[in-house]
Amino acid sequence: MDGFFITFEGMDGAGKTTQSRYLRDYLERKGYTVVFTREPGGTPIGEQIRDILLDPSNAGMSEITEALLYAAARAEHVRELILPSLQKGFIVISDRFLDSSIAYQGYGRNLGNLVTEWNEAAVQNVSPDVTFYLDLSPEEGISRVEARTDGKPDRMEQEEASFKKRVYQGFQSLAKENSGRIVRIDGSMKPEEIRDLIFAAVDERMLQR
Repeated sequence: MDGFFITFEGMDGAGKTTQSRYLRDYLERKGYTVVFTREPGGTPIGEQIRDILLDPSNAGMSEITEALLYAAARAEHVRELILPSLQKGFIVISDRFLDSSIAYQGYGRNLGNLVTEWNEAAVQNVSPDVTFYLDLSPEEGISRVEARTDGKPDRMEQEEASFKKRVYQGFQSLAKENSGRIVRIDGSMKPEEIRDLIFAAVDERMLQR
């Protein structure tokens, strides 16, 4: 597998989508073929699952159903898009991947290691070469989401503060346990400052390959 897999992680409102788009444009200007995608989603089936997961009218969804739907969307994502793109030597940038499930469902929903077990088949041994974790407090994330959604947050964004604090602790733990892969960046910095740090880190890691 000759491609390069980059993921962005963090709380809602941390700026993952903005930074991943900055990076896509930067790498395309350098002549790379870049596949830009997101989770849940990235494929026709994945996008349909995304609609179910984020629909506020599905507020009563069980935590097990939620976790399995994320895993199902990821299985399609890896099989149809991520793995074939990496095998072609492309750079894949994904806004969220397995770390999000571990943080949101493993920690946030208190499902623990079940989330990792359920995703083993879905990821097919695919792991990011580098993950950028935009570290932003739950409180600041909530404030940004409220401003962005104009009072109409999706199902996950509507979750209570205690849930988001558990998710945040999950991301913090993942960053510590996977320091070789996960690059922690202060999400409260200016977007341009974050962008430049990411560009430098990607250039360095790709040169090491």
